[in-house]
Amino acid sequence: MENNTPINQDVIIASSDKEKSKLITRLKKEGAIRKIAPRIYTANKIDSPEKIIRRNLYFILGELYPGALVSHRSAMEYAPTESGHFYVTYNYTKKLQLPGLTLHFIEGKPPLPDDKPFMQGLCVSSQARAYLENLQSAHIRDNETKCLPREALEKKLDMLLQTNGEAALNGLRDQARVIAPQLGMEKEAKKLDLMIGAILTTKPSNVLVSQVALARAFGEPFDSHRIELFDTLMTKLMQFDFADLPEPNQTEKAYDNFAFFESYFSNYIEGTEFEIDEAHHIVETQRPMATRNADSHDILGTYNIVSNRNEMSFLPATADHLFQLLLHRHAIMMAFRPGAEPGVFKTKNNRAGDTHFVDYTLVRGTLKKGFEFYNALQHPFARAVFMLFMISEVHPFIDGNGRVSRIMMNAELSAAGQSKIIIPTVFRIDYIDTLRLLSRQGNPDKFIKAMLRVREFSYHLQGDDFETMRRYLEQCNAFKDGDENILRF
Repeated sequence: MENNTPINQDVIIASSDKEKSKLITRLKKEGAIRKIAPRIYTANKIDSPEKIIRRNLYFILGELYPGALVSHRSAMEYAPTESGHFYVTYNYTKKLQLPGLTLHFIEGKPPLPDDKPFMQGLCVSSQARAYLENLQSAHIRDNETKCLPREALEKKLDMLLQTNGEAALNGLRDQARVIAPQLGMEKEAKKLDLMIGAILTTKPSNVLVSQVALARAFGEPFDSHRIELFDTLMTKLMQFDFADLPEPNQTEKAYDNFAFFESYFSNYIEGTEFEIDEAHHIVETQRPMATRNADSHDILGTYNIVSNRNEMSFLPATADHLFQLLLHRHAIMMAFRPGAEPGVFKTKNNRAGDTHFVDYTLVRGTLKKGFEFYNALQHPFARAVFMLFMISEVHPFIDGNGRVSRIMMNAELSAAGQSKIIIPTVFRIDYIDTLRLLSRQGNPDKFIKAMLRVREFSYHLQGDDFETMRRYLEQCNAFKDGDENILRF
């Protein structure tokens, strides 16, 4: 087999293209790929078909069913249900069984102009359409229904009110009224009108079923002390002219090498410690150590995010989008730590030593207010540093906050074509101390200076050769710990 044979794709979709069909036939005969579902092949000989299909769900849908619309509850959850059901509007009704997944195709209207383009040529129902779809009558099949429970919809509406105010609910209702006739969902639009009216106290509340909606609190409370810190940091960042440091690791191999060390150090800071060779083997094989399953998945979860250029290109356009990105990335990273409630903002308060983080009831309001300061910044490095501090300071999750904050920081840089940042072990104390200085004393100077230094260090970590990167890090004392060691260039 020739060395340039393209067999490194996680999923290969069969098509009517003769050349592609010949290639797939040859690779299958050679044992380079295997079939895991009808028309679906993979060169991955390690992971289960269920795992491969689950993580490539949108790619598979886009390739096999172009123009499909992610709809109903799937348009709100962006994931299969716990038992593996996923719902799509298409030009016919059909149920398709894949390993670990059941795809439900529901005949319906094609995407409307305000339905959102999604990954791999798909669309996802607009917010208004998704609410109408979830208010349809639905039969329970396979112990699942295509619609979210009424209580869940009310909670989402209440959260929309808290995060974006009455205007957001009124805008949602108005848009639903516009599109309902196009979808034949006038009855559902009336249901939504009653729900929103009750939440806004302009209509009777007896239509509501959830305790959250019935006992809702108006307004968007936030942590005023943290907002002062955000203002201080933003003001200071605006006074700098930061240099551009273009991403030096342009090849896939170089980007992956950097991503490995990015994941390794980010987890090491949080106490998930591995020998380099152990961690590298976990990433290369995508297989956790049997004796350290959860720790291994911490490394894998972080790596699978930061090595994915597409994922790292998504930046928050709105406060609501920020919430979605945070929850999505946290869910991936902490998937094998159920105690950390993956993909869920904290529901109780947390602390570190004598540091009390933002009260759980103020998380969304504080992040939303912080987003306004973030959005005012222009340079990618300024936005990245602000994002890092904001997430770290709010601590929106039970666990994994430091890693998520660094992922969000590097997404800012990667999306802008800038070199990402690694916080090596030797720099851990400097990093934490300057974060605390800003948090406790409102002094951003040393924090910005520290981040500039570690940015310059990270910029020189480059190349297609893994061992060359490793030697560079060793020469810089990157793996050393303790006050007696310093980061060298």
